[in-house]
Amino acid sequence: MAVISDFQEDENIIDHQEEIVQNSKPSSSASSDDKPEKEESATSDDNKRVPNKGNGLDMETYSWTQTLPEVTISVPVPAGTKSKSVSCEIKKNHLKVGLKGQPCIIDVDFYQSVKVDDCFWSIEDNKVISILLTKQNQKDWWKYLMQGDPEIDTQKAEPETSKLSVLDPETRSVVEKMMYNQRQKQMGLPTSEETQQQEMLKMFQAKNPNMDFSGMKNMISPE
Repeated sequence: MAVISDFQEDENIIDHQEEIVQNSKPSSSASSDDKPEKEESATSDDNKRVPNKGNGLDMETYSWTQTLPEVTISVPVPAGTKSKSVSCEIKKNHLKVGLKGQPCIIDVDFYQSVKVDDCFWSIEDNKVISILLTKQNQKDWWKYLMQGDPEIDTQKAEPETSKLSVLDPETRSVVEKMMYNQRQKQMGLPTSEETQQQEMLKMFQAKNPNMDFSGMKNMISPE
């Protein structure tokens, strides 16, 4: 700053300083714009992970997908691995899997409990351990597979409409309601619960015309 103040009347120096500043701006803004786009594709607005196409997440040593009734885990292992070399122990709230004589690949608690008698594992193409878990609670999405894993945004989970027919009536009703509410939120419209609240408010307002309900309308209106 001292150099500039000593030569304020020298227009050439001032012009040179301005030219340096102008030339430096484009490259700086371009580099800063690249990073947020990459981060936005991996996380949602509240820093939860966007689920993969199977409504799960791809981790460093395994990946998982889910439907409302089941969870499928895929664990890559060296090509040529035989089933007799696999060690897999599935408990109600815990999974331990790896290769015999080697450190465990997974040894941690589940997000929620599973039905152990309805869980299975197999080796696919001698290079992937595939584990099928049947959820104890088959009406909720798992936010993560293992304790300590990043949490996914379950609002972005998408049930497979082609499989609705195989669900029992109660579970199907829950899934269809979730799908309806998800579409409503995407369009900025009220969910089924918000619509029900609005109808109840209208009925109560009709019976009490002298009351001020403006504050309650704001509370139940869609975001």
